[in-house]
Amino acid sequence: MSKSQVSNKEPGKKIQAIRGMNDLLPEHSSLWQYFEGTVQTLMQRYGYAEIRTPIVEQTALFARSIGEVTDIVEKEMYTFEDRNGDSLTLRPEGTASCVRAAMEHGLLHNQTQRLWYQGPMFRHERPQKGRYRQFHQVGLEAFGLDGPDIDAEVILLSARLWKELGLLEHVTLELNSLGSNEARAAYRDTLVAYFEAHRDQLDEDSLRRLTSNPLRILDSKNPDMAPMLADAPRLMDHLDDESRTHFEQLTRMLEAAGIDYTINPRLVRGLDYYCRTVFEWTTTALGSQGTVCAGGRYDGLVEQLGGKPTPAVGFAMGIERLVLLLQTLGLVPQSALDEVDAYLLPMDDGATGSAMLLAEQLRTALPALRLQLHCGGGSFKSRIKKADKSGARFALLLGEDELTHDRVSLKFLRESRDQQSLSRSALVAELATLLSGNVAK
Repeated sequence: MSKSQVSNKEPGKKIQAIRGMNDLLPEHSSLWQYFEGTVQTLMQRYGYAEIRTPIVEQTALFARSIGEVTDIVEKEMYTFEDRNGDSLTLRPEGTASCVRAAMEHGLLHNQTQRLWYQGPMFRHERPQKGRYRQFHQVGLEAFGLDGPDIDAEVILLSARLWKELGLLEHVTLELNSLGSNEARAAYRDTLVAYFEAHRDQLDEDSLRRLTSNPLRILDSKNPDMAPMLADAPRLMDHLDDESRTHFEQLTRMLEAAGIDYTINPRLVRGLDYYCRTVFEWTTTALGSQGTVCAGGRYDGLVEQLGGKPTPAVGFAMGIERLVLLLQTLGLVPQSALDEVDAYLLPMDDGATGSAMLLAEQLRTALPALRLQLHCGGGSFKSRIKKADKSGARFALLLGEDELTHDRVSLKFLRESRDQQSLSRSALVAELATLLSGNVAK
C-alpha cells in the first residue's frame, strides 16, 4: 500500500488510539510524575543507575530469554518483519533488554552492576482494569552478586517504596525458592508424574502446559483445580542444599529488618529464566489483579544469551496498576496533583508586556515556583475564571494601579485571606515563604 493510499483511506473519519494503548492526559500525568519521581529518588539513594533501552529488539532475544513455549512468546508479542526481513519485536518485558544492553556494552565484564529502568512494554492480551497492551514498568536488575544479601536488598528497596507511598500496610510479600536448575528439572519430572495421574482434573490450559511449562500449572487460578493443586508435590521439599541455605539466610535477613512475608509454595513466576529466590508483592485492594511487583533471581540468563555465567536478581512493577492502587486507597498527596502554584494575571492588555517580564523575573528568583502566565486577553472576569480553573493557590494581579506604584497584588484563591499589595522584593520573599509551607494553608 502506498503512502497516499494510507493517508487517504476513509478521509474524514476520526482516527482513534489502538485498543489497549491509552493516552495519558494532563489531569493524570502529575500523579505519574509523583510516582516516577519517588522511584527515581529511591533508586539513587540505593546506588542504582538508570539504563534506557530501545522498545524494539530482535525477536530472538525474547524467544531465548522468556522461552519459546511461554504464553508471552506464543500469543502476546507484537512481532513484525522490517524491510530487511529481520524479525523484530516490541519489548514485552525489560529484563532481557537490560541484559542484552549490559552484555553489549561490557558492563558485566568482571564487575557488578546495579541498574534500573522505566518505560513502555507491549503485550497483545485482553485489556482490563490495570492491564493494557501498552503498559509501563519500573524494573531493577543487580548483576554479579550471588548471595542472599542482594536478594534481601532488592526486597527491602521495594518495601521502602511502599512505605514512602503509604502502601506498606496494603501489600503482602510472598516468597518461594525454585532451587537450582538441576533440582528444578528433577522436581519437574515428579510434578509431571503427579499431574498425569490427575489428568482428568486438568483444564485445557493446564493440559497444554503439561508438556511445555508444567510449573505454571501450580499458578492456575481455576478454583476447580484448587484441591488437586493443594496436594501437589512442593518444590520446597525438593530443593538442593545450597538453595535451601540461601533461602533460609534470606528469610533471616528479612526478619531482622522487620519485613513480614508468607511462603507460597505455588509461586513459580511466568518466565523460564528464574531460579532460586522468587517473590511477589500482592494486594487485595484491586480485585483479581493483585500482583503489584514481582521478581527474583535469574542466575542463568546472561549465559543463556551468550555471556559468561553471571548471577543476577531483579524485579518489575507495573506503573498503571500502582497508580490505580494509590487512587483507590486515596493515598495521593494533594501536592502531587497541584500543577500550578501561582497564576500571573495582567488585568488588562496594557499590562501584558510587564507581566511577561515579571514572570521571567520570578522564575529566575524562585526556580521551584510553578507559575502560569495568562495569555490570550479577554475580560477581567474571564481572566479570573481562568486563574481559578488553573488550580493555582494564588493569583498575582498586575494592572494600571500596580504598574504606577511598582507593586503586585497577591490574591489567595483557595484560602480565606485578605488580598495583599506587595513590592516586587516583598513578593519574592512572600512567595518563598508560601512555597516552603511555613504559612498554614
